[in-house]
Amino acid sequence: MKKELPKVYEPQEVEGRIYEMWEKNGCFRGHRDPDKKPFTIVMPPPNVTGQLHMGHAMDATLQDILIRFKRMEGWEALWVPGTDHAGIATQIKVEEELRKNEGLSRHDLGREAFLERVWDWKARYGDRIVEQQKKLGASCDWERARFTMDEGLSKAVRHVFVSLYKKGLIYKGSRIVNWCPHCVTALSDAEVEYQDKPGHLWHIKYPIKGEEGRYLVVATTRPETMLGDTGVAVNPGDGRYADLVGKTCILPLVGREMPIVADEYVDPAFGTGCVKMTPAHDPNDFEVGLRHDLESIRVLDDSGKVTEGYGAYSGMDRYEARKAIVADLEAMGCLVKVEDHQHNVGTCYRCGTDVEPIISAQWFVKMEPLAEKALKAVNEGGTRFVPERFAKTYVNWMENVHDWCISRQLWWGHQIPVWYCSDCGHMTVSETDPAECEQCRSHQIRQDPDVLDTWFSSALWPFSTLGWPDEKSEDFRYFYPTDVLVTGYDIIFFWVARMIFSACEHTGKPPFHTVFIHGLVRDDKGRKMSKSLGNGIDPLEMAQRYGADALRFNLITGNSPGNDMRFYTERCEAMRNFANKIWNASRFVMMNLTIDQCGLPEKLELEDKWILSKLNTTIKEMTENLEKYELGVAAQKIYDFIWDNYCDWYIELTKARLQGGDEASRINAQKVLLYVLTEFLKLLHPFMPFLTEEIWQALPHQGDFLMLQAWPVCDPALDFTREENTMEQVMEVIREVRTRRAELNVPPSKRAKMTIVTEKGDLFRAGEAFLKRLAYASELTVTHTAPADSSGMVTAVTQEARIFIPLAELVDLAREKARMEKDLAKKRGELQSLETKLNNPGFVNKAPAQVVEAERERAERLTALITKMEEQLAAM
Repeated sequence: MKKELPKVYEPQEVEGRIYEMWEKNGCFRGHRDPDKKPFTIVMPPPNVTGQLHMGHAMDATLQDILIRFKRMEGWEALWVPGTDHAGIATQIKVEEELRKNEGLSRHDLGREAFLERVWDWKARYGDRIVEQQKKLGASCDWERARFTMDEGLSKAVRHVFVSLYKKGLIYKGSRIVNWCPHCVTALSDAEVEYQDKPGHLWHIKYPIKGEEGRYLVVATTRPETMLGDTGVAVNPGDGRYADLVGKTCILPLVGREMPIVADEYVDPAFGTGCVKMTPAHDPNDFEVGLRHDLESIRVLDDSGKVTEGYGAYSGMDRYEARKAIVADLEAMGCLVKVEDHQHNVGTCYRCGTDVEPIISAQWFVKMEPLAEKALKAVNEGGTRFVPERFAKTYVNWMENVHDWCISRQLWWGHQIPVWYCSDCGHMTVSETDPAECEQCRSHQIRQDPDVLDTWFSSALWPFSTLGWPDEKSEDFRYFYPTDVLVTGYDIIFFWVARMIFSACEHTGKPPFHTVFIHGLVRDDKGRKMSKSLGNGIDPLEMAQRYGADALRFNLITGNSPGNDMRFYTERCEAMRNFANKIWNASRFVMMNLTIDQCGLPEKLELEDKWILSKLNTTIKEMTENLEKYELGVAAQKIYDFIWDNYCDWYIELTKARLQGGDEASRINAQKVLLYVLTEFLKLLHPFMPFLTEEIWQALPHQGDFLMLQAWPVCDPALDFTREENTMEQVMEVIREVRTRRAELNVPPSKRAKMTIVTEKGDLFRAGEAFLKRLAYASELTVTHTAPADSSGMVTAVTQEARIFIPLAELVDLAREKARMEKDLAKKRGELQSLETKLNNPGFVNKAPAQVVEAERERAERLTALITKMEEQLAAM
């Protein structure tokens, strides 16, 4: 039974139904087929707290295009979805809910009860982002969906921790860490964002012990940390202070005696050449302290407040203490001067609070040996970046990487698999929960309360999701290594680098051969979308209003790897119009179909060969573009082919045959129309999956689903270069004639004689029927001799021809001339008043610059229009 398409395309009605059909029939499932090559993508797991934003929509669209393309190309395609437990973000969300609704903190509940609440929260909201991804058409294998804290992934995390610990690559040590007093946890270097902020340099006197009236002057940007000073350092080559090295000075406000040491770290040209040493609160001071055996005294607690033992300062917030300390230094005459100082301040990537370097016992991953393998993977081509420039970012970070602080002072996450014995002090590190101390067999053991950095588990994502560390896992053996990682440039350090070194260490192979980097989606003014600016655009709202396909096509057109893009809502509207154009063209074809099978006829006309040749080129170029990750270029090519070649031209070119009396010609035209429509639906499918599937299901077809059809292949037998060129030349004449007629306001019903002067007569005679019908020629003469008198003729020029049409046959000359003179006078008047305005200094100097510029541009446009009108009048 012939299916008809409704008059109007309603994406809201179609999309849910089509997605359900795909899912119910297992279209997204990845199978282990030994006769086929696998193609695997693991989805960057969005935070379980997440709501779909435009960045996710971009990410999902790019991945879905690639996976649908490869699936159609015949690969065994698997797209593994999942979500990340997102330690800090999720814990903060649940703590806020608890505080707001019940007035409780996590400490009131206790660890176990609090974690139950987080799991409840995850059960309620954790699938929200999954459902939102489905609305965009994401063709993931949802049966293989993973969560970074599910049983299998938790097993992998413990296995890796224990394995690295045994190799001496994980250690516990007191080091200076980045500490967020707001989130109350340590942060890795990658989680610190630096901002240039205005600050001050305070110059403070430190008296020399036993030398009345003599002192050193130190300069600091953080006077509140001076409470923890345990020394002053100078450069060993600095003659100004040579006699002071080995002596002691007195710390103002505290009275502590401190050694003066010589160390190469000090730059004698910066400030006074004397640097106060606070080993517990500065990473450089910590290193100097180790070399000179300086004491580490921590003076700020986990919340950024001054610790006990410092009188009135104790309990003060660090910035409150700063003010009080500076005031007291000034009162006692120890403050020499204060200078304005612009400096880089580390802030927490999650909450924006200024990070405090503090000494703390934490767990670290030793990075140097791991970085070596990860650098090799990229430098030797095992993994490449698209675009290539991002490889430099990666290499630079890897070459300068510090040990990775992996412990977090949170409750939600993978608790560190280390147990401390209360009786003998031994540390048991184990993949399974031990019942006793492995050394003394005591049952008095307690687990380390800290959890692992969220990125520790996501670093294992490409292989842990496929069943590793079970080497017998069939998914792991078949689908690993994966093929492409699609991600934004903003998490190269956080995630990409860590996945590469983790995979190289644990599986012996890089996790993917290509890292496809995309930019950020910005607003129409080029600003980053953010809550504070209120300029975020909800992708689901766009999908609801314009259809998911229109949103996807908007995100991909004009998109180039690694570059940010601007999001224009009006372009969603344009893409909806594109969808409607395809829908209407498909309805036209179906209304004219009397055939029930798709295939090409034996006899092809000129216009058939033209469209088939154009299709062949589009297939070839799009396939090349997609292989090179030029998804935006591929999208533009299929858009141009459908809109210009098929809808605007080919349908018009076949109408005479469809409506004519020649039965064979009519059937042949139907066959080519249907064949080309079916092929371009396949090409468009990865970009606009819902629309294309819905239309394809209504057309005569073989197979069950468009998404499982074979990707079109370029066929040399359909390369009709000569006929394509002929048709292009005929079309160029039609375009030029229509443009000239439109300029003269000539209706299509008014036909006129046309003379084409050319050296390629056969070429234009072949297109005579089209020239008469579409260029509205009452008679056509093709000659190589120009008319003796071309005055009173409308002329047009193309690459291969000159066209002459008697003007009198198109318009009433006298009336048209009068109309044009009237229009011309009006435009001249407009230009004159505009020039008067622009010559008025009062307007030019007082009006906003953009207003003046806009008026100048209008004057330029008017001048050009007047020139053209004068030329047309002269021709008359």
